[in-house]
Amino acid sequence: MLYVNMSLLSSTDLHRIFEKLDTNCDGFVSLEELNWVLQRIGSNNNSQFSLDELESLVEKKSLDFNEFLFFYNSISKQNNGENKGGGDDDELERDLVKTFKVFDLDGDGFITSQELECVLKRLGFLDERSGKDCRSMIRFYDTNLDGRLDFQEFKNMMLLTST
Repeated sequence: MLYVNMSLLSSTDLHRIFEKLDTNCDGFVSLEELNWVLQRIGSNNNSQFSLDELESLVEKKSLDFNEFLFFYNSISKQNNGENKGGGDDDELERDLVKTFKVFDLDGDGFITSQELECVLKRLGFLDERSGKDCRSMIRFYDTNLDGRLDFQEFKNMMLLTST
């Protein structure tokens, strides 16, 4: 059973990510391996987790693929306001702004397919043919047809793609 809800990443994408993170090929993603990608994603801001904080969050020292999917699903649900603790809309908005800034490399307030491709390549999640996928993804959520995502389009993509 797969727990994938967010359209940005399919189960195939998540499996590729898992394999990339599992640098020692033991079938598990260690907290160090998970923290590595979280640091890479958060490299443009100061929000980073210590290994102790991450262990407290996942309650394990490593995750197998199904646990990784569950972790991903839990985070995507939480980031989409579905957490049972009452959900803090301001915190969700701040998280989305931080995430948007990771992809908005030039700080102009827009995410282009080139910026999306650059960040995903930097994280090791894309191969040579993925540039077309990035352009398609941008076009799909680009409601004003300017060829890039503004924050509202990005927010809609993140919030409306999970069920």
